[in-house]
Amino acid sequence: MSISAADVKELRDRTGAAMMDCKAALAEAGGDAERAIELLRVKGQASAAKREGRGTDEGVVSSYIHANHKVGAMVEVQCETDFVARNEDFQDFAYQVALHVAATAPRYVSAEEIPASEREAEKRVFEEKAREEGKPDNVVEKIVEGQLKKWASEVALLDQTHVNADKHESKTIEELRQELAAKTGENVQIARISYFRVGED
Repeated sequence: MSISAADVKELRDRTGAAMMDCKAALAEAGGDAERAIELLRVKGQASAAKREGRGTDEGVVSSYIHANHKVGAMVEVQCETDFVARNEDFQDFAYQVALHVAATAPRYVSAEEIPASEREAEKRVFEEKAREEGKPDNVVEKIVEGQLKKWASEVALLDQTHVNADKHESKTIEELRQELAAKTGENVQIARISYFRVGED
């Protein structure tokens, strides 16, 4: 089937992907734009994974202060080049991450950063609670595993769904990061986060 230039342009506008990639995705999807978007996302995430090891010496520090001036956040988001660091999409992503951190107060960027001692302490609490509720041993393990995963997503940024779910289509911060990496063609990493609330250390 023939793919029109207008269809390719519309897909590019929606995804930010290269024209040739958009045309190829539409051809593979038989002209179905939604399927083509899925294909581009899969390919983009695969490409982003290949970029993970590349150096990130550029980037921005972004901040968000709540209207009450009692809560705020700062984040450092890194990329490979100053060109991308000055990109509007990159800077908006950094701001959106800062806004999210101010709203949810995560303590770590990723679940991998959670200290083993803290994870073990939480695990013991969940196990004791499950046993007090009289759960059998074979069920306790599954309950604890589920609760640990939920707890990790509450304290680690990347697994959280962005607070502005409508604007960001209920995507996690990690999904948004991967999309930006695919769109910019660079390794994009959230290096550091800081949460501030008046009166709290």
